[in-house]
Amino acid sequence: MTDTANTTRAKDPSTQSKWSMVGRDPYSMALEDIDLSHPGIWQANEMHPFMERLRREDPVHFCADSAVGPYWSVMKYHDIMQVDTSHQIYSSEPTIGIVDQFEEFTLPMFIAMDPPKHDEQRRIAQPVVAPANLKKLESLIRQRVCTILDSLPVGEEFDWVERVSVELTTQMLATLFDFPFDERYKLTHWSDVATAIPGAGVVETYQERWDIMQECLAYFTRLRDERINAEPGNDLVSMLAHGEATRNMPPMEFLGNILLLIVGGNDTTRNSISGGVLALNENPGEYDKLRNDPSLIPNMVSEIIRWQTPLAYMRRTALVDTELGGKQIRAGDKVIMWYASGNRDEEVIENANQFLIDRDKARQHLSFGFGLHRCMGNRLAEMQLRILWEEISARFHTVEVTGEPQRVYSSFVNGFTHLPVTLHPLN
Repeated sequence: MTDTANTTRAKDPSTQSKWSMVGRDPYSMALEDIDLSHPGIWQANEMHPFMERLRREDPVHFCADSAVGPYWSVMKYHDIMQVDTSHQIYSSEPTIGIVDQFEEFTLPMFIAMDPPKHDEQRRIAQPVVAPANLKKLESLIRQRVCTILDSLPVGEEFDWVERVSVELTTQMLATLFDFPFDERYKLTHWSDVATAIPGAGVVETYQERWDIMQECLAYFTRLRDERINAEPGNDLVSMLAHGEATRNMPPMEFLGNILLLIVGGNDTTRNSISGGVLALNENPGEYDKLRNDPSLIPNMVSEIIRWQTPLAYMRRTALVDTELGGKQIRAGDKVIMWYASGNRDEEVIENANQFLIDRDKARQHLSFGFGLHRCMGNRLAEMQLRILWEEISARFHTVEVTGEPQRVYSSFVNGFTHLPVTLHPLN
């Protein structure tokens, strides 16, 4: 991912929206008019110059007028950490999204809750990514990675997102939920629908999205009803069914937590898998480092996650009047922590605008968040990426990007819909 646009600009609806900033020069517009929330600049990969200006000139920035209403943008690493670790000042309720309420609903889920309810529900799901379970999963992940890579055509262009990024993460989700394996693509579809902006290609209307979410709820309700009468298992559905804090959740809260776990296990890893391939192609010297020293892979994984920042932000709501970076924030104000900006803060991360797979302290990034909402599955994500690159390096000289990447129309999910590549063998 580069700091300048390298994809075709968004078509409908971004360039037709009065809010779009696609094609605009961030340094020639009034500071107060910069609006990072509009998806157009993210799909066009034009967001970094806007964030750079705000980091330098207005690191706690108020956008008074946008399609999602007024909001604060927190741009720098230490300010983001302060917000992320101060739940008594900045609440996760009612939602982590920049939009206060979708047309039809705002789903409760534990990432959008404060203690003690957050802690009680998260604790139920945590064992699925505990070290002992990850150790058991490692050989299964490697087996699946090998099967996927060995099925790919060499010397022919194909879509890396579809054949590798989506396939690996979807198989992993099916395992975590003990979901019927031959129906696993439902999970990918539900994840895409849950984060989609209606009219941008995945679903056309809020009603269509709601109908699909109801299908998801009905399917998982059936799974839960089956497992609540069985012995407790090690999958997420069984854990939610038997957990004291989760077994009696009302339907919308159950759906919210299922979608949280689906999206958390899908979008983040999948877009880091794609983003890593693109980053290495855009930085061929780093690809050479990898070929010469595969032991750099664990460190590279952290650098990929920093560089891609697969979820660009998290939102908080101020509970009280407070001050941040010299600005007065009022109770009820929306506060957006732009992780994608904090990960490029050169006051904390040296040479932050360079992709360096041998970076010192590479895990010192914001992509997993901090505090009580730190990503529950961060070690699983790292393990999947590590195993994937170990097996790629054992098979291929280059995963060459051979066409323009296409990106998600979203300011939240910083990811890819298509990435054309061609594989070149070691010899």
